[in-house]
Amino acid sequence: MNTVARLPDCNHYLDRIAATPLIPVRLDSSGPTIWCKLEFLNPSGSTKDRIAGYILHKAVRTGRVAPGGTVVEASSGSTSIAMALASAQLGLRFVAVMPEGVSPERRMIIESYGGEVQFSPRAEGILGALAGAATAAAERGAFLPLQFENPDNPAAHRSRTAQEVLTQIPGGCVDAVVSGVGTGGTLVGLFEGLCDHGCAPTAFAARPVTGTSLGGGGAECCSFSGRIPGVVDGLSTIYTKFRAERSASLVEIDVPDDEAVEVARRLIRKGFPVGPSSGLNFQAALMVAGRLGPDAHIVTVFPDRMERYFSTELFARASKA
Repeated sequence: MNTVARLPDCNHYLDRIAATPLIPVRLDSSGPTIWCKLEFLNPSGSTKDRIAGYILHKAVRTGRVAPGGTVVEASSGSTSIAMALASAQLGLRFVAVMPEGVSPERRMIIESYGGEVQFSPRAEGILGALAGAATAAAERGAFLPLQFENPDNPAAHRSRTAQEVLTQIPGGCVDAVVSGVGTGGTLVGLFEGLCDHGCAPTAFAARPVTGTSLGGGGAECCSFSGRIPGVVDGLSTIYTKFRAERSASLVEIDVPDDEAVEVARRLIRKGFPVGPSSGLNFQAALMVAGRLGPDAHIVTVFPDRMERYFSTELFARASKA
């Protein structure tokens, strides 16, 4: 008879938090309105709280990780922060394996939650971190969430985030969902969840492409994209999740990375405390609006908060002003 671990009675709250707001955002008075999910309002400051809570609660309930056990994950930032917070709430130890060169703010946040950070070689990028995480998990007998291939990643968004959007969007249906992709879980989960409830949205995967340098601050070479941390500039990852059922519904959209960074700065000046990927998503959504017209309901996400990027290019110009 299998023993199901009991979740702690106090402290854990990721499964109890309220829905994040979905609000209409317009940067220019004459520009289109984009519906933006304010995922930076999640407890650790990013949308990754959704997958961290979903995956770790399930792992504890099913006995895949024992009380007081260890979790090891490879991530360039937000997933590791979310896993560190969730592990702290669930009484688990957490080890993040990250490529050298991530912003020091991210390491500080993880360690503040009691997590441990191990670095993999910068030149090996996220692939090196994945290999390092597999080795560390084997050595420690730890649970390895495997966010890049774990079906619970998109399932977290399919089961909850998409339902939140449907209750918040006027008319209860969405014409397009737009997002950059790291693992692809957010875009795939939102798309599938919206389809489950009768919408027929087009999914747009935003791909950052190299633009003219804005200067100030160095690129994080360890990130998937050189200037948009946590976002890939090739979409092979999302295809592994998307092609099984609905590959014809996925449209790629290229966004110059200098435009993405500048739009993120403009959003911050409008009072949205976001990181670079929010600029990518919003700029991509504006491009989609140009295709679909002003009446289309276009949804995107603001994935994370600006504090983890203070030492990066995003704030380089502001610090010199």
